[in-house]
Amino acid sequence: MQQVTLAEASEHLAQFIDAALKGEEIVILKDKQPVVKLTPIEPVKRRPAKASSGKGLIWMSDDFDSKSS
Repeated sequence: MQQVTLAEASEHLAQFIDAALKGEEIVILKDKQPVVKLTPIEPVKRRPAKASSGKGLIWMSDDFDSKSS
């Protein structure tokens, strides 16, 4: 774990973001107290939609497409 001051983080933010993306834990200190931890965000894993996954969610009247005068 690497601890850096707020001033250092401001000056070298891109460098610390790269380090965090490589797995290093970066903690930012303010007044010698830890206040922020840089960690990468994991990508959201989306599952492909299954056929008929919405079955039963939509209802349509039997006379939906009938022409009325």
